[in-house]
Amino acid sequence: MHYPAPISRLIDSFMKLPGIGPKTAARLAFHVLDMKEEDVMNFAKALVDVKRELTYCSVCGHITDTDTCYICQDKTRDRSIICVVEESKDVIAMEKMREYKGLYHVLQGAISPMEGIGPEDINIPSLLTRLKDEEVQELILATNPNIEGESTAMYISRLIKPIGIKTTRLAHGLPVGGDLEYADEVTLSKAISGRTEI
Repeated sequence: MHYPAPISRLIDSFMKLPGIGPKTAARLAFHVLDMKEEDVMNFAKALVDVKRELTYCSVCGHITDTDTCYICQDKTRDRSIICVVEESKDVIAMEKMREYKGLYHVLQGAISPMEGIGPEDINIPSLLTRLKDEEVQELILATNPNIEGESTAMYISRLIKPIGIKTTRLAHGLPVGGDLEYADEVTLSKAISGRTEI
């Protein structure tokens, strides 16, 4: 279908977002057309502001609008524990839990040979620097439970082992409210091997 050039460019722009196909992109573009101009301008400004005003924390790699993020600046955090995650959205998910009181390190990706991403392409060197400089006693590897996340966790744990810092991995298994019959074999295997006494 042929759209006027401005709508066509907007559809193409929406399609660059993850999970947005041609139909959803067209629906969003036509929704923008129906919005008030002030709302469209605020939306466009929000997009530009995200790119211009946010950067990565010089200590942990989390997104921030200052040189050091609010978590690294918080003197009440337990500085003996660092939780290693793949993305900033993982930090936000952990913070919603309100139980973890340590620091974070954001890798900004995971090792993925299929995509040409090696250890040197993610935020591992600064993690090693932090481990030398800070009084870290435990490193929690909270990478995703997929091939890339597991590979990244294994790689980091091998690097850390000679340093002598306790390295742990988040437990994996059945989600609360999940049914056994719908769980795959890998999930069940992780749940069995990670069982705890009650």
